[in-house]
Amino acid sequence: MDGEIELEVDGRARRLRVDNRTTLLDALRERLGVTSPKKGCDHGQCGSCTVLLDGRRAVTCLALAVAHDGATVTTADGLAAGGEPHPVQEAFLEHDAFQCGFCTPGQVCSAVGALAEARAGHPSHVTPDLTGPVELSDAEIRERMSGNLCRCGAYVNIVAAVRDGAR
Repeated sequence: MDGEIELEVDGRARRLRVDNRTTLLDALRERLGVTSPKKGCDHGQCGSCTVLLDGRRAVTCLALAVAHDGATVTTADGLAAGGEPHPVQEAFLEHDAFQCGFCTPGQVCSAVGALAEARAGHPSHVTPDLTGPVELSDAEIRERMSGNLCRCGAYVNIVAAVRDGAR
């Protein structure tokens, strides 16, 4: 059974017809040609397909496209405003926080979402004070980014980039 959906992807309205079983990742990559989110594990375990979905980070391989009709999707490509890289993207470049680059778009989207969550005061599992502001220690950053795996092991540089991107 098919359904027609509309998405705003990286600031552009997109309308498409999808099978009810189509994941948001497959709709983005296969139907709309948006290749920034990557298909890694296809089980929601690696984070390479992470995007900002209505402003919150989400893995798209587990999300059905029809369930997000009308949603706003921001990929790593859509974070750059007016051709200028997002501060987190700049920090990833400055800290060499990638090697092969496969996980980088998901890492960047997750970092932007994690920083927004911290600014909003949302605690993580390692946040010591649940009532105060969130201090972005390395442990806090590692916990918030733990859903995004890097096969190359660039974690030290990723933490440094997220710390720098928070400024």
